[in-house]
Amino acid sequence: MKKVISVEDLCCAKCAERVEKKLRLLDGVKAAKANFKKGIVFVESDLSDEALGACVSEAGFTVKEIRIRKGIFG
Repeated sequence: MKKVISVEDLCCAKCAERVEKKLRLLDGVKAAKANFKKGIVFVESDLSDEALGACVSEAGFTVKEIRIRKGIFG
């Protein structure tokens, strides 16, 4: 399932890279791509919202919301 995670404090490319890498290490995550300018992370995963949110929190960021991705641009 494709999801969009809205993240606070995603301020630069290094932050985006850090959260992408952390999510990709989870079993069940097929893809993760962060956009720091918009403060969002696109994820393709079968994991629960709680598991994804916990992973983002472990990377040092605050999750604002997790929603299902609708269409090409979220």
